[in-house]
Amino acid sequence: MADLRQRIANLMPVARDELAELVALRSVADPRQYPAAECERTAQWVLEKFADIGFTDAHLEETADGSMAVVGSRKSSGTAAPTVLLYAHYDVQPPLDDAAWRTPPFELTEVDGRWYGRGAADCKGNIVMHLAALRALGDEVPVDLRLVVEGSEEQGTGGLEAFVPENADLLRADAILVCDTGNAAVGRPAATVSLRGMVNVVVTVEALTSEIHSGMFGGPAPDALAALVAMLSSLRDAKGNTTITGLDNTRTWSGAPYPTEQFTSDAGVLDGVSLLGDGSVSDMLWARPAVTILGIDCPPVVGSAAAVVPKTSARLNLRIPPGLSPDVAQRALIEHLKAAAPWGVHVTVEVEATGAPFEASTDGPAYRAMATAMQEAYGRPMASLGQGGSIPLCNVFEETYPDAELILMGVEEPLALIHAPNESVDPTEIEGMALTEALFLQHYASLNS
Repeated sequence: MADLRQRIANLMPVARDELAELVALRSVADPRQYPAAECERTAQWVLEKFADIGFTDAHLEETADGSMAVVGSRKSSGTAAPTVLLYAHYDVQPPLDDAAWRTPPFELTEVDGRWYGRGAADCKGNIVMHLAALRALGDEVPVDLRLVVEGSEEQGTGGLEAFVPENADLLRADAILVCDTGNAAVGRPAATVSLRGMVNVVVTVEALTSEIHSGMFGGPAPDALAALVAMLSSLRDAKGNTTITGLDNTRTWSGAPYPTEQFTSDAGVLDGVSLLGDGSVSDMLWARPAVTILGIDCPPVVGSAAAVVPKTSARLNLRIPPGLSPDVAQRALIEHLKAAAPWGVHVTVEVEATGAPFEASTDGPAYRAMATAMQEAYGRPMASLGQGGSIPLCNVFEETYPDAELILMGVEEPLALIHAPNESVDPTEIEGMALTEALFLQHYASLNS
């Protein structure tokens, strides 16, 4: 292992150069924001790098949403070796507010030991991690490998989700490494075993045919914005628990805890502001439903008139834990909103998107091999984490390959600030997870020999 660790350490300058090249490619999979050529160039970059390390059949596959996925395979030197599918995505979130970045978003920049740039962690850092692990093993990769690096994960348009069942044999594997999550903290290895599902809706409230003068009519006139505020306030109680009628908000998390102090720091909670709910941080994040108000259509403060608002809307995101069907959650949310509407206002609810939660099986040989690899690489046991986000592809993998083990891991951790301005990666996480992956491939092969 010492030799493998040294090889990966020697590869880190290459990893930095390659991550700089990747971050410079503005691969936001939305042609309304960035040219489609940026994603095309990124896909070609990924293809060429994996072709150079033995994926001689690496090629591009167009998926249902028009994005291109990099697909390939590589045979081991042994016989009857297990097959491992390596996953990542090359598309990134838009940078949002450029002025909020401390460094240029599409230029990899080192600050206080971390590497900043959009996609540095999510998920281009994981692509570089795959490359480092396989280069360190060289010709001694002991398993058959398959690869898929998609190009529209952040847009949620489902290109790869549609591609997988239609091309099941192309990606079939005994173990699937979904490298789009990360550790509990820098240096604290973890596998993600639980993902929340989600229901996104837009609720619209109508009370009047048009704006009317708040002095002449305000008081008896029904106010659509006030009605919406009352409806939204019914979604949480005084302690901050989500209180949607029919949804259990009392479940507890049995995996590794998320320390309150660490969460408060990671989330940037202001001094004196309380965390929400009567459960632990882990309970609230990973075991219970949680509703978030994403946006409200209403007059802005600057430019608003002295008028009663006739019509308004809000966009809501409901995260749901494993064991709760999105269909059940959707019905409960819609019925709750309509029941909470005051004064007979007209309410319509449009469902934007739904996604099922995911819970990984953790009793197979791949998980045992990963636990051993993380222990060796980091010198401490692998934790089992939940994640508040949703990865619908995991459910597709589970349905398409019911006998495969899915392991969610990667270089992301709370300080990475994925999806936010100032995204960054700690290079020691790229190094540590590359070593973990290389060790896993060795251990998994030995368990199947």
